[in-house]
Amino acid sequence: MKKVILFLLLLAVVLAAVLRVRYGGGDDYPDLTGTPELAETRLEQVLAFREPIGNVAVSNSGEVFFTVHPEARPQGNKLLHYVDGASVPYPNVESQQDLFDTVLGVVIDRQNRLWTIDHGNHGMRPPRLLAFDLESGEVIHDRRFSEQLAPKGSFLQDLQVSPDGRTVVIADASIWRKQPALIVYNVETSTARRVLDGHASVSSEDYIIRNHGEPMTYAAGLLALRAGVDGIAITEEWLYFGALTGAGLYRIPLELLIDPQTGSDELATAVERHADKPLSDGLSTDTAGNVYITDIEHGAIMRVGDDRKLRTVLRSNRIRWPDALSFGPDGWLYIADSALHDVVLQSREHIEASGPYPVFRVQLATEGVPGQ
Repeated sequence: MKKVILFLLLLAVVLAAVLRVRYGGGDDYPDLTGTPELAETRLEQVLAFREPIGNVAVSNSGEVFFTVHPEARPQGNKLLHYVDGASVPYPNVESQQDLFDTVLGVVIDRQNRLWTIDHGNHGMRPPRLLAFDLESGEVIHDRRFSEQLAPKGSFLQDLQVSPDGRTVVIADASIWRKQPALIVYNVETSTARRVLDGHASVSSEDYIIRNHGEPMTYAAGLLALRAGVDGIAITEEWLYFGALTGAGLYRIPLELLIDPQTGSDELATAVERHADKPLSDGLSTDTAGNVYITDIEHGAIMRVGDDRKLRTVLRSNRIRWPDALSFGPDGWLYIADSALHDVVLQSREHIEASGPYPVFRVQLATEGVPGQ
């Protein structure tokens, strides 16, 4: 009996060591924020919802759509449209369970289509890409991804659409599998390929997230929230991207990325480290080519311009976890605040008590790219 107990204790020690090596540990990340360009009073609350916000997308006319964060394990509506002061299920309440499983990413393209990506509970079920016609609310594109494209442990959670509407790029942050990548999907042919699989530019680095000073660690430090490529943003020429727990903002020529003839080695060589960044979640771009980046540790929005220098646009303790960004009309930048430190691996009672969960916006002296 003693031998059995000793064996079980040894097994537990080995398992704990393996978990810590693979999922725990890490160093603190430096605070890169400086003096904000905008006063905190410029931050406006657009809406507040009883469940955690996932991502947000805003149309050219200012219509706001958002997902409920799947880490909150929502039982009801998962994609909503904010109309006349109320959050209503989109496209309707009847289709919520049929269309959505663990939907998170949402974006509106220049063709006035709303796209969503559903990670299928970290690849345990087939991830699903949907597109809706915003005028009719009808599903106009529906594609499920094979395990080859989205293996078990994948986390397809953010997406962007090329300016011509022909290509969707999806980020696989791969929290559990630890093999992040980009998925490039051709809308016209319904074909996809997985690229930069495990490349350094899409991979997480060994940092501990301290959200407003609180470490995002679990199980006595054996697990730390750490993820690969998360936010992505598109311009006419470039795809910008970076890991959630990564120090670099990278970019790759869009033309090369979407060309199915471009080989893996050529893509890897074409990746360029564009600038430093904070530990971040969402990205967006404006028409001048500036890249906006969320700082998940300090409730801040940062900007990188042509000079590749990092500047602080806004910082506020009201923002608990700036998740996704979306430009709306008249230079308004919308910010989905998912408050993930009150969501991930938390009880339903804790999540409910920590609400409501807001979408903010701030007006900038710039014009954004619609839906991005």
